[in-house]
Amino acid sequence: MPRMGQEPKRRAALLAATVEEVGRAGSLDVTVGQIARRAGMSPALAHHYFGGKADIFLAAMRQILSDYGAEVRAALKAAPEGQRLDALIAANFSESCFAPATVSAWLNFYVLARRDAQAARLLRVYQARLHSNLVHALRPGAADAQLAARRIAALIDGVYLRAALSGDGVAGAAAEVIAAAHALADAG
Repeated sequence: MPRMGQEPKRRAALLAATVEEVGRAGSLDVTVGQIARRAGMSPALAHHYFGGKADIFLAAMRQILSDYGAEVRAALKAAPEGQRLDALIAANFSESCFAPATVSAWLNFYVLARRDAQAARLLRVYQARLHSNLVHALRPGAADAQLAARRIAALIDGVYLRAALSGDGVAGAAAEVIAAAHALADAG
C-alpha cells in the first residue's frame, strides 16, 4: 500500500534530481534512470509521476520559473516607491539564478525551446511576464515603455548569459544592467 503524502515529496525530489543531473551532464543527455537514482527511487516511479524525460525536465523548469517568480514578487513587494525597476533587475541576478545546475538547466531550456512546442510556450510565458513587469516598472517616466522593456529584457538575458558562461559570477551584473536600464528608459 502506498504511503500517504509521499507523492509531493517524491515529485520534488525528482525535480531537484533532474536539475542536478542536467547540471552534472551539462546537457539533456541524461536518462530517467540517472534522475531516479539521484532521487533515490526507481525509474518506474519516475515514469509514473512524470512520463518521459522531457516531461520531467519541463516540470523542473516550471519549478525553477515558479521559484524565480516568487523571488521577483518578493523583491517587488519590498521595493520602495520608484525602485521597482531596480528591484526587478536585481532579482534576475540573484545568487539563486546562478547555481551551476540552474544555469545548465536554463541553457538547455533555451535550446529545447527551439524544437519543443511545450518548452517554447513556457519560454514565451516567462518572457511575457518579464516584459509585463518591466513595462509596469517603467510606465511612470519612460517615453516608450514597450520599447524600453524589450531592450532591457534583452540586456538582462545577454548579461545573464555572459555572467553564467564566464564563470565569474554575478558580481556587478545587476548594477551594470540597472545603469543601462535607466539610460534606456530615459532615452525612451
